[in-house]
Amino acid sequence: MSAAVETVPSTKPKSFPLYRTAAGFIRDPLLQLQRISETANGEVIRLGLGASRPYLATHPDHVQQVLRRESENFVRDGLFWRPLHSLFGGDSIMSEGAEWELSKRVLQPVFSTKNVRALTQGMADAINAAVGTLDAPARSGTPVQVLPEMNRIVNETVIQVLFGKKISQTEADRLIPAMEQIATAIAFRFLLPFVPKSLPLPGDRAFTAAVELMDEVLYELVDRFRDDPGDGFDIFTALYQARAASEGRLDDTWIRNNLLSMWATSTETTTVALTWLWPTLIQHPDVADRLRAEIDGVVGTDPVRPDHLHRLPYVRQVVQELLRLYPVGWIFPRIATQATSLGDVPIKAGQTVLISPFLTHRLASVWDRPLEFDPDRFSPEASRGRHRYAYFPFGGGPHMCIGRHVFNAEAELILTSILSRFRPNVTELGPVPPKIGATIRPRDDIEMILTPAASRP
Repeated sequence: MSAAVETVPSTKPKSFPLYRTAAGFIRDPLLQLQRISETANGEVIRLGLGASRPYLATHPDHVQQVLRRESENFVRDGLFWRPLHSLFGGDSIMSEGAEWELSKRVLQPVFSTKNVRALTQGMADAINAAVGTLDAPARSGTPVQVLPEMNRIVNETVIQVLFGKKISQTEADRLIPAMEQIATAIAFRFLLPFVPKSLPLPGDRAFTAAVELMDEVLYELVDRFRDDPGDGFDIFTALYQARAASEGRLDDTWIRNNLLSMWATSTETTTVALTWLWPTLIQHPDVADRLRAEIDGVVGTDPVRPDHLHRLPYVRQVVQELLRLYPVGWIFPRIATQATSLGDVPIKAGQTVLISPFLTHRLASVWDRPLEFDPDRFSPEASRGRHRYAYFPFGGGPHMCIGRHVFNAEAELILTSILSRFRPNVTELGPVPPKIGATIRPRDDIEMILTPAASRP
């Protein structure tokens, strides 16, 4: 593959060696990355991370080159993918090459716009029922933990809609805490991917134990539906039909890897995004008031329905702005297979380039008032003319998340259902610092009290 820019002289990128950044990374790695990104202001830079020296590319032009124009050159491989490969295996939708293409081809129809539209009524019914269980703590004034409650609502919805109700409540009660344990235990391996597995890191034992538990549950599910996966249009059925047609080429491990990949990506993303929503709304009462007014005017006291969504444009803008500040997939590592260049910076084969929605979404050279929460920046007028890769919470190019339509519908329905029923109030006001691992989660637990909406019976 030829270089992206052949006529521009090569330039040595600005470097941030570990001895200058180590103290910041130890105190707060995400904040340190943000400071480095602000200093670089869209230039391609080199990070010194001990045994690893990846490039960091944040300008939308460079992001577009890596994720789309040269996507065949920049692949999902290398040190930074080790933690995820150890979880999802090397032959799932989270892999690369022919294995990824096969899994995507099998699963894509489940997540097509047409099928998601067909699933949204079932999604709305599941969400209304799951949100309804919050009536008891709301009426008693009992505080609820935000992340576990969002996790419960999302998982109950995903099990019914995407997994065809084939996962029992008993199995869900084992899978959900195991996935929660994995999401937090993987943090050090994600931050220090160059550390050999032979050297133990904090979280390793918890990660291994959680994966073993998930394997036990998932392989039991694989065996149970081996001969009769049903005829629904869900993830289970799609995977089993593909294996039946493969004449023995696809095995139980392939199904397990894709089941786990889809479970993790379809639950963790929505759970974490919605967890950030409630403290953000408390800190922006004008946004919360406008949001409630729109929902009250459209939904009233009715259960939320799919046909409400097209009349709730501000709900959509709030979710979009939430994902700008807190994109769940916060970093996309890529490794170059052939020499090329980003702008005027040469990239050799085998070198790693880091792409980060979290950092690009906060660039002052790309976004006006980047650290402010302002859903109006996603109005049709404000969005017109924006660079395609100034905003990419679901990635881009061939590897763009196939579940983005499900996320949007699910997040909007959950937000609307909760605010049509309750008036949430976070118990402790103030900034909520993020922490990084596989996703960007709040560093501390968030607790809120739900007051029944005055208009509700």
